[in-house]
Amino acid sequence: MAKLLLLTLVGLALALVRDYRSSYQKRMNAFREVTPVELPNCHFVKGIDSGAEDLEILPNGLAFISAGLKYPGIKSFEPDKPGKILLMDLNDDNPAVSELNIVGNKLDSASFNPHGISTFTDADNTVYLLVVNHPDFKSTVELFKFQEEEKSLLHLKTIRHKLLSSVNDIVAVGPEHFYATNDHYFAEPYFRSWELYLGLAWSYVTYYSPEAVQVVADGFDFANGISISPDGKYVYIAELLAHKIHVYEKHANWSLTPLKSLDFDTLVDNISVDPVTGDLWVGCHPNGMKIFFYDSENPPASEVIRIQNILTEDPTVTVVYAENGSALQGSTVASVYKGKLLIGTVFHKALHCELQ
Repeated sequence: MAKLLLLTLVGLALALVRDYRSSYQKRMNAFREVTPVELPNCHFVKGIDSGAEDLEILPNGLAFISAGLKYPGIKSFEPDKPGKILLMDLNDDNPAVSELNIVGNKLDSASFNPHGISTFTDADNTVYLLVVNHPDFKSTVELFKFQEEEKSLLHLKTIRHKLLSSVNDIVAVGPEHFYATNDHYFAEPYFRSWELYLGLAWSYVTYYSPEAVQVVADGFDFANGISISPDGKYVYIAELLAHKIHVYEKHANWSLTPLKSLDFDTLVDNISVDPVTGDLWVGCHPNGMKIFFYDSENPPASEVIRIQNILTEDPTVTVVYAENGSALQGSTVASVYKGKLLIGTVFHKALHCELQ
């Protein structure tokens, strides 16, 4: 009887492992191959060879780019160099990047590890840049003031909070007010393989202000990109391993109410919103397994999708760019400016394309 019970338990355990393996592979899109979608005029951005994980384009065409992110256990082509914030002017015929000097003596540049970024422009046209930072694989949010004439960032403040323990991306709604996704990856200890394998829905979204900090949405399977509609009424959240983008209504007290979700056949990463049309541009990973288990002979692919009329009953979703990794590996973000598309990656290059 005891032997029969033991065999039954072993059988149940093996069945459970098979179920979790199948779920894990599905969530990772482990077997998806890319159907190429080309753009006619694309060029690598000179000066970017170790990632452009997130980017933000101002209305005047200046683009901020976070470069050199180090994820625990994920490929880096420059593991011993600190990260940096780059500046690019998309009005130039052949735009190139320059590194912004960080001044103020309040930030340890040697451990700077920038991730998601967001900008806020106040009534005096002062531009603030908020940057998710992972010094020593912890999580902080760094507040900078952009000094355009000096081409520098003045560091104003480091923000820490227990509800910002593993920040991925951020969207600013004021100089010190923002929503942030927490993906659990940089928690201590960092996102363990069994947690990723089991798909524990521990990710959440935090609203932060100096006066109040609160969780405003939770239960996500790896919350990732976050952005806001041009009118400030809706917040968009990418749930990476569920292959979903969620639409939330934002209220006057900063709380969020879920409105709808869209499903995709890809792992959705950062979300950029066209300030003119309201379209969403999303950098995606067609096969997530290739990001977490890098193989130079079979590199991660890249994909960019555009979502039009997301608030309607029938949004239009278009694959604008797709490539198997032979050119661009691991796309994370895409944003547009006057017919130009800028695509960034986790740890690889960045691409500048003409859409017209």
